[in-house]
Amino acid sequence: MEKVAFITLGCKVNQYETNAMVQEFIEKGYEIVEHTEVADIYVINTCTVTNMSDRKSRQMLRRVKELNKDSIVVACGCYVQVSKEELEKIKEVDLILGNNEKKHIVELVEKFQNEKNIREKKSEIEEVEDVMGQKEFVEFGDVIYTEKTRAVIKVQDGCDRFCSYCIIPYARGRVRSRKPENVISEIEKISKKGIKEVVITGIHIASYGKDFKKEYRLIDLLEEINKIDGIERIELGSIEPLLITEEFVKRLKKLEKICHHFHLSLQSGCNETLERMNRRYSIEEFRKIVELLRKNYKDVNLTTDIIVGFPGETEEEFQKTYKFLEEIKFYKMHIFKYSQRKGTKAAVMKEQIDGNKKEERSRKLIELSDKNEEEYNKKYIGKEVEVLWEEEKEGFYKGHTKNYILAYLKTDKEKEKKLENTITKVKCIEAKKDHILVQL
Repeated sequence: MEKVAFITLGCKVNQYETNAMVQEFIEKGYEIVEHTEVADIYVINTCTVTNMSDRKSRQMLRRVKELNKDSIVVACGCYVQVSKEELEKIKEVDLILGNNEKKHIVELVEKFQNEKNIREKKSEIEEVEDVMGQKEFVEFGDVIYTEKTRAVIKVQDGCDRFCSYCIIPYARGRVRSRKPENVISEIEKISKKGIKEVVITGIHIASYGKDFKKEYRLIDLLEEINKIDGIERIELGSIEPLLITEEFVKRLKKLEKICHHFHLSLQSGCNETLERMNRRYSIEEFRKIVELLRKNYKDVNLTTDIIVGFPGETEEEFQKTYKFLEEIKFYKMHIFKYSQRKGTKAAVMKEQIDGNKKEERSRKLIELSDKNEEEYNKKYIGKEVEVLWEEEKEGFYKGHTKNYILAYLKTDKEKEKKLENTITKVKCIEAKKDHILVQL
């Protein structure tokens, strides 16, 4: 039995597609091992959202070959899709697959193994299809493999926003939505495995359904998922702020399984910067969206992404962003220093920002994020919350509340009962910067 190891970089869409590839290898009789172990095949599902992602992808591709020089190293994913020429220079890489080829990975790996003079014939069997011409959602079938107590469900691929800093539309292609019946079939099978939470993800899930002939959008799909027996929580992945309208929230609020956590991708708190980014909303519109969510969900948890040091971001523009973020008080902010991506409009913009300035601005926003997170957590001291427990590690159970606060519960060996994949009511007794401590 040959051994296969996986490394997944980047977003939840990649995690879903890794699960799909793992499932296919298992079905064909392969053994899955940790990527730190000696394996016959290493699959690195790459990311290209930033230069750092590219660098990490290259590092992982080189590193795994050191574990077994005779192994087959497969590079697949978004970095492959936009940087095939760079990957061909990495001698450790044996097989290069684009995003559309992931569903055929076992077949392509076995084809590679059967070739004679592999090195000489390498270029003949690399598969990187141009995703920009892909019109249909690439279906993996029912993906029910997951190592976690929650399952990631991919419902959409591609993006047509073309933000000026972003390479992902070129790596993922046009918007393609998964058929509702296929989504429902997959989740029904997952629920029968005992999984209680699903995470709905895609490259731009706000666009779900726009490519269908019949009127059917994300909220329609969520209403169907909410009816599935056994599923107790539905978590939304990162969403376009403009998805949040009065009508959307009115219907969403009726779905009792929806987690009260929304990751709204803001990117900047300054209108001038947003315009250069080609984001399609203003901070005034964003503020109304936040107010709408907080009005309808009293315990709502809002998180976001912010880019600092975007080309032309003056000190005045950064201060506008900082002031806006102070006002909104996100629970957590993921701060990214702007990364030039070849092939995007922002890469050739004038007034590229000095790295030291990016570092300084990033530090200030990280400090603000940490402060907000701790203050928010402290509000729960003495209160009761429901936690879905995910794993037991180093003397603590770890899980999340319905509004996605990380919770820790000290295990009691004398009163031990298995809590993984159960939802229990607990009391918050202490708040830390990035989690709360609870007791039964």
